Amino acid sequence: MKGGEFGPSRGGFPFQMPRFNVLAAAALAVSLGSAPAQAELVIFTDGRVVKAAGYEVLGDSVEIRVRGGGSYEVDLTLVERIVDDEVEVSEVEVREVGGDEKVAYDLSYNDDRKPLFGSAYDAIIQAEALKHDIDASFVSAVIRAESNYQPQAISRKGARGLMQLMPATARRLAVRRPFDPASNVGGGVRYLKELLDRFHHRPELVLAAYNAGENAVSTYGGVPPYRETIGYVKKILSWWTPAIAATVPPSITTASPVAPPSTQ
Repeated sequence: MKGGEFGPSRGGFPFQMPRFNVLAAAALAVSLGSAPAQAELVIFTDGRVVKAAGYEVLGDSVEIRVRGGGSYEVDLTLVERIVDDEVEVSEVEVREVGGDEKVAYDLSYNDDRKPLFGSAYDAIIQAEALKHDIDASFVSAVIRAESNYQPQAISRKGARGLMQLMPATARRLAVRRPFDPASNVGGGVRYLKELLDRFHHRPELVLAAYNAGENAVSTYGGVPPYRETIGYVKKILSWWTPAIAATVPPSITTASPVAPPSTQ
């Protein structure tokens, strides 16, 4: 959830064209003459958001550099996530990265939708996806974007393991061994399930929330205008196509016309 610092290797798997028509808020800002400004947002577990000049993870703490000079250090377990490259959009409508809101997507478990990339962790992904009723191919795409299947990965933001859980998130999900593949994937899938329920199986909103946090998605009413988050959503949707939910048209019953009473 640190936003794809570990990109996928070239080759080795087919790319799918996404069904989504991606509308990036950053592109809107540029087209209207609003130059994007870099920032790093430190989002705390209590909901506070600090716009920092920079940061450095120091073991179990993070040093936050303040704009204008100076810095302070906080426990990493107090930080929900760190998002790079905010795009400040002034008087511009923030558009969602995604498709028609009227389309219903099905991100629940389906035996026919296997993990995508043939990794050593496919059995774990499949088991956790089945346990929590979530699309295993979706989980595999998130892992690819997060860590490129490196179970010992530590991002410069302090996120850990296959699904790049921040310490605060891992603690909330009771993941005590973030570098253990089964424990890490179990926690990450539980979190994805929470997001699926909250955002009604809208894949672009679930992905944006996993990267930038639920509050950011709620605040902007869609994918927040952060370059990192927009790129993260677009990347995963280029590998993975969501299933359209099966819809059953309502049955229509037509009553037989009633013959007029006989006058004889």
